[in-house]
Amino acid sequence: MDKPLHILISGGGTGGHIYPALSIANELRAQYPDAKMLFVGASDRMEMERVPKAGYEIIGLNIAGLQRSLSTRNLTFPFKLAGSLIKARKIVSDFAPDIAIGTGGYAGGPTLWAAQRAGIPTLIQEQNSYPGITNKLLAKKVDKICVAYEGLEKYFPVEKIVFTGNPVRSDLFNVSGKREEAIEYFGLKKDRKTLLIIGGSLGARAINERVGDRLIDFHNSKIQLIWQCGRLYVEKCRTVAKEYDNVQVHPFLERIDLAYAAADVIVSRAGAGTLSELALVGKPAMLIPSPNVAEDHQKKNAMALVDEGAAVMVEEREWAHGGRPKYGLGEVISDPELMTRLSKNIKRMAKPNATKDIVAEIKKLVERES
Repeated sequence: MDKPLHILISGGGTGGHIYPALSIANELRAQYPDAKMLFVGASDRMEMERVPKAGYEIIGLNIAGLQRSLSTRNLTFPFKLAGSLIKARKIVSDFAPDIAIGTGGYAGGPTLWAAQRAGIPTLIQEQNSYPGITNKLLAKKVDKICVAYEGLEKYFPVEKIVFTGNPVRSDLFNVSGKREEAIEYFGLKKDRKTLLIIGGSLGARAINERVGDRLIDFHNSKIQLIWQCGRLYVEKCRTVAKEYDNVQVHPFLERIDLAYAAADVIVSRAGAGTLSELALVGKPAMLIPSPNVAEDHQKKNAMALVDEGAAVMVEEREWAHGGRPKYGLGEVISDPELMTRLSKNIKRMAKPNATKDIVAEIKKLVERES
C-alpha cells in the first residue's frame, strides 16, 4: 500500500470487550508497523483509561445501553444515541479508516454503523455463545464475523461466520515459566496452595461476600488468596481481610499473567474472554456464572467447558448461600487427581492462534479493497 493503513477499532464497557480489541490492535501493529490506529469507546467506561495505557489513541462517545429495569436513564437514550451517531460519522469522515473493527460494547454500534454507511469494510468479533444486541444488529451489513463458539448461525448469516476463537493477551502464552517470578511478585509462600479469585473486571458482589465469609476456612487450611474484588468493593474487602496474612486484596490485577502463573486453582466468572484465558493457561477452575447477563449467556459459556470435563460450575445462588454443588471449592483444591484432569481438559479447548486468525480475516478485507 502507498499510504499507511488507517484502522478504526471499537470495543469496551468491560474487560471482556476491551482486551480482545487490544489483542487485535497489538497483532495488527506487529504486522503493520506504520498503521495508524484509532479506538472509539464510551466516554464514561473503563476503555477510556485502559486503551491509552496500552499506547493507543481513543475518542469517547456519550453513549450507554438501555436499562433492563424501568429507569429514568432510558429517557436520555435516544438523545445520546443520536449524538453518538453524528459524532461517529464525523470520526469516520475525519479519520478515513480502511477498515472498522468491533469487539462489542455500546460505542461499537454507532461506530461501525457510520463506517458501513461510508462504504468501509467492517468486521466484528463476537466473544460469547449468545451475542449482544449491538453485534446482532451490525451483523446484517458487516462483512465478516469472527466467533468463538459453534452454533452462532442461529444469530448471524452463516456465510459471514469464521470460527476463530477469542483473542488472548500475548503475555499469557508462557505463564508456565513465570511461577517463580509470580511467587516473588506477590510475596507468596512456596509451600502453600494459592487460590486466585477473579470477579470480572468490575468485581462481583456475591463472590466477594462469600469469599469474605470463608476467610477463616482458607486461613485454617493454609491456603493463600489472591483476591481481585473490583474497585467498587475494594475498601470493604480489605476491611474484612485485614486480620489475615494469607489474603491479598486487589481492585484490579495489572499483572494477570503472574496471577495465573501463581494460582493452583482459579475461581472466576464465566465471561467468554476469561474462559479463553483459562484455557490457554490450563489451570483448574471453578466457574460462577453471572446471572445478570443477557439470555444467561455466562452459564452457556460455562457449560461448554463443564460438558467437556474442563471446569466445574457453581450457580451463584448455591455459592452465595452455601449450597452443596457436585464439586465444592474444598473438593477441587484438595483433590490432585481432579485438578490434573480439569487442567488437562481445559488446555484442549485453547485456541492460541485466535488473534492471528482474526487478523488474517482483517487482512483479506483490506486487500480486497486495495
